Parts: sequence; C-alpha cells; structure tokens
Amino acid sequence: MTAPTLADLTRTFGRIGLLSFGGPAAQIGLLHRVLVDERGWLDERQYLRALSFCMLLPGPEAMQLATWAGWRLRGVPGGLIAGGLFVLPGALVIAALALAYAAWGDLPQTEAVLLGVKATVIVIVVQALLRLGRRVLRGPLALALALAAFVALYALQLPFPLVVAGAALVGILRPRADPAPAAPPPPLAGAGNWRALLVWAALWLLPLPVLALAGQGLLVDLGLFFAKLAVLSFGGAYAVLAWMAQEAVALRGWLTPAQMADALGLAETTPGPLILVTQFVGMLAGHGAGGWPMALAAGALVLWMTFLPCFLWIFAFAPHLERLLARPRLQAALEAVTAAVLGVIANLSLWFAINVLFAQSVVLEAWPLRLTLPDPATLRLDAVLLTALAALLLGPAKRSILLTLLVCAMAGGALRLAGWG
Repeated sequence: MTAPTLADLTRTFGRIGLLSFGGPAAQIGLLHRVLVDERGWLDERQYLRALSFCMLLPGPEAMQLATWAGWRLRGVPGGLIAGGLFVLPGALVIAALALAYAAWGDLPQTEAVLLGVKATVIVIVVQALLRLGRRVLRGPLALALALAAFVALYALQLPFPLVVAGAALVGILRPRADPAPAAPPPPLAGAGNWRALLVWAALWLLPLPVLALAGQGLLVDLGLFFAKLAVLSFGGAYAVLAWMAQEAVALRGWLTPAQMADALGLAETTPGPLILVTQFVGMLAGHGAGGWPMALAAGALVLWMTFLPCFLWIFAFAPHLERLLARPRLQAALEAVTAAVLGVIANLSLWFAINVLFAQSVVLEAWPLRLTLPDPATLRLDAVLLTALAALLLGPAKRSILLTLLVCAMAGGALRLAGWG
C-alpha cells in the first residue's frame, strides 16, 4: 500500500477531529472505520495491536491511537498532524465555552440549560461504569480491587496516584497460576529513542521554569498539577476526573463543586478527548485569578502539559510495540489498574450525582472516614426528571449522546420557564 501524502493525512484527520464526539469508545470505532475500513491504511491486526499498546499508556487512548496511526503512516510529521488535529477542534470549542461560561454561567437561563447537560452526564458515566464492569469483573480479585479503590477514594479520601500505584503493585505481585519462563527482555529503547524521550520531555517541562522565573505562581501550580495528572492518567478520563475534582475543588479551591460538574457536562458536548475538561478547569481557575488574559494563558498551558506527553510516549515507545505487549507482568499490572478504575469511576458517579441531584450535601467525619452524603431535603425534582429523560433516550430509545445532550438541555430550559427549579 502506498503511504498517504501529508495533505491527504491532514484532510482525513481533520475530518476525524471534527466528528470525534461520544467519548473514547465511539472515537476508537470512528478511527477503525476510517483508517481500516474506508482508507485501508492499516490492517485489522495492526490496528488492534496498536490499540492494546495505547491502552498501556497514560493519557487518552483514542488520541494516542490517532497519533500512532499518523506516525506509522508518515513518521513524526504524520504523528504530529494526526494527534494535533484530533485535539484541536475540541480545544477551540472548549476555549469558547469556557470564556462564555465565565461571562454568563451564573445566569438562571444558563444554569437551567446546564442542568439538562449535567443530568445527561450522570447517565453517561453510569453507562461507562456498567460497560467497564462487564468487561473487567471476571474474578474475586478484580471485584476486591474495585471495592477497595472506591472505599479508598470515597470514604478515606486517599490520593488517586496512591490508589493506582497500589493496584498496579497487586497486579505485579499476584502469583501466576502457570508462570511462563522469563526470557531476558531486550532493552526498551536504543540511543535514538532515548534521545527522542529526552527531547520531548525537555519540551514538555520547559514552560515551568520560565513561568517560575516570571513569578507566575498560579500558572506554575497549574502546570505542575496537570503534568502530574498526565503521567498518572491510567484508566481513561473518568478515572482522572475523580482525582481532578478532589484536587481542584476540595484541596486547591480553584473551582466550586458546581463549576466542576458544569465543566464535565460541557466537555461531553465537544469533539475530541474528554480529558479536554482539564483545559476548561484551567481556564476557569485562570479567569478567577486574572480575567481573560490569564484564562487564555492557563488554557494553553494546561493543553501543553496534558497532551504533549502523548506524543512523547508514541514517538519514544511505538517502535517497541511488540516487545512491550509481550511483558506478562506489565499486562497483569494493567489488568489490576483497570479493575481499580471501576471503583474510581463509581466514586466519580456518586460525587457527580450528589452535586447535581441535591442542592446541598453534608460531610460526616469519624477518623479515618470522611463521607460526603446528600441532604435528602434538598432533592431537586427538576434534576431527577431530566436524568430520567436522559436515561430513557440513551437506554431504551438508543439515541446518540449529542442528541440526548441537546434534548435535555432544551428540557432544562423549558422546566425553568415553567417555574421548576
């Protein structure tokens, strides 16, 4: 097969970037349809092996799969084009939404529309939880890891990185029923790959010392946090969002719980990786500290810190795809982390539902437990109705996420006009 030209690659991934709604499952399906079925640029085995490889990496697997495909077809320029165009359309939409939200997010009409969006997100996250549960709950260990992760985050308020590291350690140390003889693995990278790793790592972290010398304390804090998030974001966007909510809302005070819920809701309405919600969070934090200029600077910085590592992983490690996938302990660690992610998403689902369906919550503390519980007297009937509508549309009616978001947003506005909420 003749490799596509860079112009053809640009047109194709530009179209993919504009159509990549619906989260990672839908995006992976879209990439398969275009790259394997329509264009024939990759065969089935190449695509599936690359998908397995990208699921081993931290960060958004669909964006990294697009980057790998571009790299496989046209080298580093192709990877930059494919990965960049997968993110750029959504990033532009998120920037516009964040600026609009900062200006008009407190208006009653806006709040009513956003309530419909957030009610839909409750159903989307629960569906993701159920899908993942059917795939990973295949034994008592997986169930125990999922429950332990939920308790660690919800009841003990332990940091997300600690939960992920603990699950990975359990997977690595788990006795294997039929251990295969260990062959001494060859080195992961040659000199060229180490150079690529160092160059991309230096580019990725370069803004931090520059901002520190310029005295931009908030931007340095944002950059450090989202850099840490980028390298620990195993398990998909929903897993990372629970940690981001814990840090950005409870510990750092960059956003309120309502703003964090709105951020996730609006991110579901845009093309591109759901992890673009990090850009929205960064822009709101920046706007609160310094208006529009700081919002734009914070958004650009968060995008850089979140997505540049995706290129780093692909360009440095993609040449060793087969060797990485052959490591049984790496696979065991990934399986354990995936099981723990189920508990992480369950924690996010509960946190999100409490903040959307109830106007107030209470915190009960009895060391070492710290439980956030809804106040039953503040149940919002309008939110309950909108959530039921979203469940009907996404469930029995089998409507698309985009259509459901639109219908529920309009229904939220209509309920406000009718005097509900």
